[in-house]
Amino acid sequence: MQLLSGDARRAVFAPLDDGALRSEAVVRRVGSAIALGLLGNGEQLPTETDLATMLNVSTMTLREALAELRKLGLVETRRGRGGGSFVRARDDVLGELADARLAELGTTDLRELGDVHGAVAAAAARLAATRASRTETARLREIVDRLAHADSVTGQRRTEGRYYIELAACAQSVRLTMQEMDLHLELGQLPWPPAHAPELLGVIVASHRAVVDAIEARDAGTARALTEGHIETRTLWSIELRLRAGQGGLVPRREVS
Repeated sequence: MQLLSGDARRAVFAPLDDGALRSEAVVRRVGSAIALGLLGNGEQLPTETDLATMLNVSTMTLREALAELRKLGLVETRRGRGGGSFVRARDDVLGELADARLAELGTTDLRELGDVHGAVAAAAARLAATRASRTETARLREIVDRLAHADSVTGQRRTEGRYYIELAACAQSVRLTMQEMDLHLELGQLPWPPAHAPELLGVIVASHRAVVDAIEARDAGTARALTEGHIETRTLWSIELRLRAGQGGLVPRREVS
């Protein structure tokens, strides 16, 4: 299944906001893009000069970030003809980055991120119920089916990211779709719930299927309410995980294939 789009890729390489620790911000941006499948395994990154310009960082900052990504095992640099920096998707490293990012955020940050995502996704679900074609609804259902059968953390995370982006696309709103893409670059930096509690995958799949059913039935109110409720539950889960991490009780991540 195609997981990429030109708009999503432009979001990956959009300039970073001004601030301290710029090399860490580059590492998080690239790591999130790999986790969401916006940068594929084995894909070559732009040259150092081009990438630094795209991200609005100095070449030195970009080199520091690439060195850290190489140390983490997410980027491999090859010399000579055909050389460059290439992506390596590793579930274990991406999981560690997500846990580290969670530890950096406060519960207020998580709540506000959930509030924004809930507003965007719920609006998309409501509009999709009045605008989506049968073909679009069928594609959304196929994505949820793929999520149910994804056998790796990275595969699950990427497929759910595609679900939300397609949900916004079903609303036939370019702005909502772009907002969803931007949000998932940030959401992709956080832990994926089934990585810590595998049984949650079934709960997530059932929730998305109920939304698709409501969209197919042209029930805008139910589609919106179900989406809001799902994201509220996810937000509360992230906050609980953050509090457990602060108390030294982070739930162990499952082994991934």
